Formats: sequence, structure tokens, C-alpha cells
Amino acid sequence: MTTALGEKIKTIIRANGPISVTDYFSLCLADPQHGYYRTREPFGRAGDFVTAPEISQLFGEMIGIFMVHAWQRHGTPANVRFVEIGPGRGTMMSDMLRVIARLAPPLYETLTVHLVETSERLRDIQQEKLAGHGDKLSWHTDFDTVPAGFTLIAANELFDAIPIRQFVHTPTGFRERVVGLDTDDELGFTAGVATLDPALLPGGTQKLPLGTVFEVAPARQAVMTALCERLGNHGGTALIIDYGYMATAFGDTLQAVRMHEYDPTLAHPGEADLTSHVDFQHLAETARAAGIYINGCVHQGDFLIGLGLMERAGALGHDREADVQHGIQLAVDRLAGAGEGKMGELFKVLAVSSSAIDLLPFRPVD
Repeated sequence: MTTALGEKIKTIIRANGPISVTDYFSLCLADPQHGYYRTREPFGRAGDFVTAPEISQLFGEMIGIFMVHAWQRHGTPANVRFVEIGPGRGTMMSDMLRVIARLAPPLYETLTVHLVETSERLRDIQQEKLAGHGDKLSWHTDFDTVPAGFTLIAANELFDAIPIRQFVHTPTGFRERVVGLDTDDELGFTAGVATLDPALLPGGTQKLPLGTVFEVAPARQAVMTALCERLGNHGGTALIIDYGYMATAFGDTLQAVRMHEYDPTLAHPGEADLTSHVDFQHLAETARAAGIYINGCVHQGDFLIGLGLMERAGALGHDREADVQHGIQLAVDRLAGAGEGKMGELFKVLAVSSSAIDLLPFRPVD
């Protein structure tokens, strides 16, 4: 059994031949009729996955503290453009703004909030969630339309949903991995015609076994470049949080998630979320090439704890019932802990700025 989008993809392949992983990824998430983000409510316990802001208000509060800190380090400019790209239900923005209003009233009073969101359904949810902030809010389908000015940017689980290309090691070099039809007329992976420039590969490729996969992400590089150009032109800091790896490596990280479980990548096109791990080394190299300062890259657990997660959790649970305190502790462990089902090590946090400022909890890098 397949999905409506699966049948559409099969028709495309029959007519034009195999499609790239990039095209498969894009169709699964953004097909106008059957794409996952066009047809599903992915977030929350009733959806397919739970993001960090939905686990606890603590997450957005820590990000809010970081944004106040960055603003102070930049010299407390007025009229900040506060941008979130891919704001989900608006939960993180709501928690960030609450902290900003409490800790830095001058920042809150003059900032404008810009939510970059392509889903009309999610915009409606965000508008309801953030209604208390009134005329500060505006929505954009494109980051480029955010008005000029000093900018603070938050992007949580943005880059993992931007399509990648995959190349597979064959006897004739690395060739692009594509999606075609197998002998049973089902979707399957195979090697295509396009080859990979060997200069893009990390060292030590001679002894790689056949079938080894290497991923490149030109679309992610383009988004990162756009963010960095913005910071270079107008000043500011961007904070990027996602799951991924700190050093470029080999491996197939393409994955589908459906109803909180991993799903075979080709099994339910349009009905499962499709993502891949983010290469943070490549994002940092992209920023450096654009002339932007790398504040640092750390595990999410270290980032949150360094900003005071434990102290805030203690204050949140003070004089509360035992079951409330237990719930807070479970949330802290999931956000900052290590191991299966926890986000503290799997997720990384990268901060980049227009100028060489020191930002806690990052250590200065060369």
C-alpha cells in the first residue's frame, strides 16, 4: 500500500526517470496537494513529533535570556528586528518575548517581531498564541522581506527540514543517490548519473566500503548565506539549534518520523516528516566565508545549563506539588540530558554574529 503522494511520485518517475533525493525530500514536505507540511499538523503529542519549546517553557526562556545577553553585548541598539524562522506554533516566540519583556523592557518596547512562515495554518495558530503582543508582530513568507535594521535571529529545527543531496560510493566514484522504481514497482534507492566533486569529501576516502553515503546541502548553505548577509549588512546575531554533527562526516542520516516513531524513508511519502542531520561544521564554514564571526558551537545541554537552566527549573518548581516538580525535572532531563530520547547531546547550538563579541555560554574560538 502506498500514499497519494507515493503514486504521484511513481507517475513522475515512470514519465521522466528516477528523481534525486533532493526532489523526493521537497515533494514529501512541500507538494502543494499532498506535502507533509501542507496537509498535516506535525507538532505535539497528537502529531508526529514534539519540538523542544513544546516540552517545556524553560527552553524558550533560556533562548530569551540569550537574546537579551546578545543585545547587551551589541551595545543595546533600539528598534531591533527580532526574527524567528520556522516558528512552529509560536510557543518559543511567546516564551522568549515574556522573558525579554521582564528582563529588558527597553529592548521589548522598541523591537518588532518578524515570523518567517510559509504555512497559513500555522500562521493562524501563531497569531492566536501571540495576540498579546499586538502591533509588534508581522509575518513573512520570505526572510528577504524582513525590514532593514539590527537583527536578532532564532532558528530552531529549521535546517534539518531543508532538502539535501546524497551521493553513494560506487566502483566509479561517488554518484548521486536517486529514487526510482524496483522490480516490484515500488520506490527504491539507486545510483544515478551525476558524480560528486572529490574536493568536497573529507579526508581518508580511499578505504571506504562501497555503498557509503555522503551528504551535501547546497540549499542549507544558501539559507545560511542569506542569514549571514543580513547580519553583515545590518548587524546582529543568529542562533541556530538543530540535531546534527559538529564535524563533516560520512553516513546516511535521511530519516522519516511518523506518529513519534521512525518510519522507512520511502514508505509513506507525504504522511511522515522527512529530515536529515545538520552538518554544523559546514554551516560554520559558510558563515566564516561570508565574513561573519563564529561565537561557538556546543551541545544543547551545555548551552541550556550554561544559561541557567537548572536555576530556572528550581525557581519554577519552588513550593509546587511533587508531581509538578517531577514533571519539570523530566523536562530538564529530556532537553539537556544525554542518551536515547534526550536532546542534550544530539542537538547542537551554533551562534554567529556580525562582530567579534563574546557570548555566554560559548567560549571564544580562533
